[in-house]
Amino acid sequence: PGRVRTYPTAVMHCIGRIASVTVAPTAAPGAKRSRGRSATRPVRTRASSDNASGDDEDRKAPTVMPRRRLINLAAATTAMVVSNKANAGSNEFAGDAAMAVMNRVGKVKMADDEWKTKLKDEPYAYEVLRHEATERPFSSPLNSEKRTGTFTCAGCGVPLFKSSDKYDSGTGWPSFVEPISKSAVTEVPDYSIIFLPRTEVRCANCQGHLGHVFDDGPKDRTGLRYCMNGVSLHFDPAVDA
Repeated sequence: PGRVRTYPTAVMHCIGRIASVTVAPTAAPGAKRSRGRSATRPVRTRASSDNASGDDEDRKAPTVMPRRRLINLAAATTAMVVSNKANAGSNEFAGDAAMAVMNRVGKVKMADDEWKTKLKDEPYAYEVLRHEATERPFSSPLNSEKRTGTFTCAGCGVPLFKSSDKYDSGTGWPSFVEPISKSAVTEVPDYSIIFLPRTEVRCANCQGHLGHVFDDGPKDRTGLRYCMNGVSLHFDPAVDA
């Protein structure tokens, strides 16, 4: 009692420094407490990371980029990357090609209502292919498909993966080490989860969403894992399968 305590300055990861504060002497035991508000309570005040004095006038509110602006920035980055990949910087229609990919328009051009009608018997395939939904893991029978054959796009029917390139990743989604050819799929940067950038995989022919590709596949092969939604695919067994 009667001592003055000073709390040292602490450095915080997110909110800046905590300014030093002084606590008024504590009243002796048995002393009557003043009815006024002269007794000072411990108060912690935030100070700017570059101004330890804590003066309000010199403090600036942190700049926060709106989520919409982040999404727009990601879209612009996607357009640039796709344009460079698809056209190698030499095609005068690079911008049109990038916009077509961003708008999910492939060689097969259909309005959203037309896709919905085409996939009416597979409503969840429509949600995945055209609106990037994700099926539940272990829900697709193709996850355990082991026959010889070819996996095709559920939207337009073009061949996408060979059964010889399929493996059990343990994730609950059909997984492959590579597509049937590099031109069969389109790979697009995906920033839908802002702090977890991924690479989306689409059918190059109709731009239908298939899944994502990761670099944690079998190291003795390509090292890649093409993690696909089963509803995005159909399986055509080989004649002798």
